[in-house]
This record gives sequence, structure tokens and C-alpha cells, in this order.
Amino acid sequence: MRRSSPYWALTVFLAMLPATGCVLRTRPVEEQYSKAPLKESSQQGLIDTINQQADAVRSLKAMVDIDTSAGGMKKGHVTDYKEIRGYVLARKPASLHMKGLMPIVRTTAFDMVSDGQQFKVWIPTKNRFVVGLNQMATPNTDQPMENIRPQNIYEALLIRRVDPESEIAVLENGFENLHDDKGHNVLQEDYELTVIQKYEKGWGLSRKIIFGRTDLKPHRQYIYDEDGKVVTDARYADYKDYDGVSFASRIEIFRPQEEYDITLNMLKVDINKPLTDDQFVLEQPAGAEVIHLDRPQSSLAAPILRDANNR
Repeated sequence: MRRSSPYWALTVFLAMLPATGCVLRTRPVEEQYSKAPLKESSQQGLIDTINQQADAVRSLKAMVDIDTSAGGMKKGHVTDYKEIRGYVLARKPASLHMKGLMPIVRTTAFDMVSDGQQFKVWIPTKNRFVVGLNQMATPNTDQPMENIRPQNIYEALLIRRVDPESEIAVLENGFENLHDDKGHNVLQEDYELTVIQKYEKGWGLSRKIIFGRTDLKPHRQYIYDEDGKVVTDARYADYKDYDGVSFASRIEIFRPQEEYDITLNMLKVDINKPLTDDQFVLEQPAGAEVIHLDRPQSSLAAPILRDANNR
């Protein structure tokens, strides 16, 4: 099965972390094959599952370990970065606050917020404060991590409901590629819910959600752009009960066009705990260099990456 001004600031954050080397591909989040009986559901039943889950989660607060990698076929190699500790706050309809800590010393590596339209990022070690719009699309194939958006993380983290007013969902019986306890690949039947959306130029692919047949939970979600290209491939594994809500404890977010991969390993999760507006505010620090992403920033990011990788 298959697995968009640039978001330059997180490039800087990743560049500050020591790379572990060039490899073929970071470890995918993947469910293990289970011999448990396969469960049955219907098209409407799966839609109800997605909508009930979406309605059940109004906010999320999590302590996470973050794995990242960049590169792929376009670059000819993949670079993994050291796992760091982080914190994620998400609140509907579109607010996200994510903070990462440097390894060992636990000082702030980056701090970013987004309201779904605009994002801000503070990089203390570089004394830089970055402001941009999530929807500004200026892909830089030489520096794929420049294209990360908080919105991409948010939409993978909280699977949105299927809206019967604007979307049509079609059910397909397919197979997912799992592995057994010896690492062998095993094909197991799954349910694939393809969501079609009405765009200005007509109907088109919006998402495809893959459900495991042993638990009837989302194991994977493909998100498409208006041209039918996969822009996000999210995997969900190890579901656990958090405050009465079943939620994946490992979420991998792969962006094939920009060739970067982020995996969030949930260490502590609070669902629907009150989150205030000030928890999604990031003030510009006094004396910080302010960078607005309505101007090209690629020339700034490349030297930082080179310096980091030559350490």
C-alpha cells in the first residue's frame, strides 16, 4: 500500500540535533499481525466510528518523544535525527502548541504555536522568531524540512469527521501489510474508507482511512491534495485508553512530497482537559531576529544544516 513560504524554523530545530547517519528509511509505525478473529463492520459503521472519535476528542495535552528523519528517493539518502522530548497541546477547531527540548540539557530547542491560519516559532539558540501562514506553499526540494507545517501535524493527530454535507465516503475491502513476531510480512484483510470531497473544480479524493479488522480502529490515513497526490501518510498504532477515549500511542506522520517523517511516541496523554487561550500564545522575545516567511528564507536555512551536520 502507498504510504505545502516554507516552514523554515523547524528545519533549524532539526539541524541543531546531531544526526545519527544516513540510512534507507526510519522505522515505520506498524501494527503487528494478530491471530484474533476479524471483526465485521459496514460503511456507515466505520463512518460512525470516525465521527464518534472526532466528536469525543475536543482537546489533547501530551508529553511525547519525537523521532524525525528527512530524505528519500529525491535526496538519495535518509538522515535520522536524535529523539527528543516534547509537549503537544491541541484544541479544536485548529489550535496547536508544540514544544521540543534539547537532548540531555532539556533547554528549549523550539517552541511553536498555530491557530490554523498563522504560525509562530521561537528558536532560542538562534535568537530567531519566525512568523508565517500555514497555507503558503513554497516547496524547497533541497531542504525538505523547510516545508513542515503545524497544520500537517494537527490534521494527522486528530482525524477529522466525515462531513455528510460536503463529503462522500466509499467502502472498499482490501489488505494491510503487517508483520508477525518473527518479522515476516503478513497480509491481513482490512477496511478502506475512501472520502471524496467537492472542490471548486469538481469532486476529488480527500482522504483514505484504513481500519484494522481485529479492532476496527484507524491504522493509517492518507490525505490528498486537490490534484489527487498523497500529501500526508499517517500511521496509528498501539491504541490505549486515555480518560475513557481510545487513542493511538504512536503516530507517524510522513510527508512524501517534502520527504520528511515525524513520529510521536505518547508518554502521557490527557484528553479533554481544559486548555486556555494563553496556552496557545507565543510572544515575540525582546531582541529576537524576526523572520517573516513572505520572503525567501532558503539561503538562511542551508548553511545552518551544513554546520550542524559537520559537527
